Amino acid sequence: MRFAVIADIHGNFQALQAVLADIEALGIDDVVNLGDCFSGPLEADRVADVLIERDMVTVRGNHDRYLIDRAVSDMAVSDSFAFRQMSVRHLEWLGRLPSSLVYRNEVYLCHATPGDDNLYWLEQVSPDGTVSLKPLEAIEQLARGIAQRLILCAHSHIPRMVRLRDGRLIVNPGSVGCPAYDDDAPYPHKVEAGHPMASYAILDRSHSGWAATFRTVAYDHQAASERAARNGREDWASALATGWL
Repeated sequence: MRFAVIADIHGNFQALQAVLADIEALGIDDVVNLGDCFSGPLEADRVADVLIERDMVTVRGNHDRYLIDRAVSDMAVSDSFAFRQMSVRHLEWLGRLPSSLVYRNEVYLCHATPGDDNLYWLEQVSPDGTVSLKPLEAIEQLARGIAQRLILCAHSHIPRMVRLRDGRLIVNPGSVGCPAYDDDAPYPHKVEAGHPMASYAILDRSHSGWAATFRTVAYDHQAASERAARNGREDWASALATGWL
């Protein structure tokens, strides 16, 4: 069994196109998507068209949820920008997405963690803003009750793989469309890839079990950066151009 996993597109249509082309060039037909598809100052509507047309297996991310569970006046600027681009058809599709699911009876999918779509599964943030790998015991605690041998999560935008002591594998594919961001919860912190390329992962199952291959794909990130700047988001422009804030 072989498939690709993408996540955290954040409205970056050009990055999504490049990643899907790379997946196709590798001869992979099956793609799953771990959410946060639209939020950002880019092209949410075009991303939605692609995901709907492909009927891609998708779980809802926290920023996807924000687009359907609150008034526009209560949304953060990246969410409200995306919301105003989207049609009723797009939002209805988004409203039907599950927060988690099991893919092909073998793979558990969620955006962040099973019980909280806004909690890092594999990372922790210290009061000084340092982002680091969470202790194994804490990672395993969040995986209690999940029978599948492969668990896929996203949310932190950090490509990472952790093998649990019972052999289960947890994989975060990184972000297709947003290589750097800042947040204030649980403490103010930054996540910066240090490069502007799009990230995703390929999962392979053999007689030895599951393995992940992380890939980065070059695309016209400068054009995406310029679009963000035209839309008044210099923070996004820097992130998309360089992978740094």
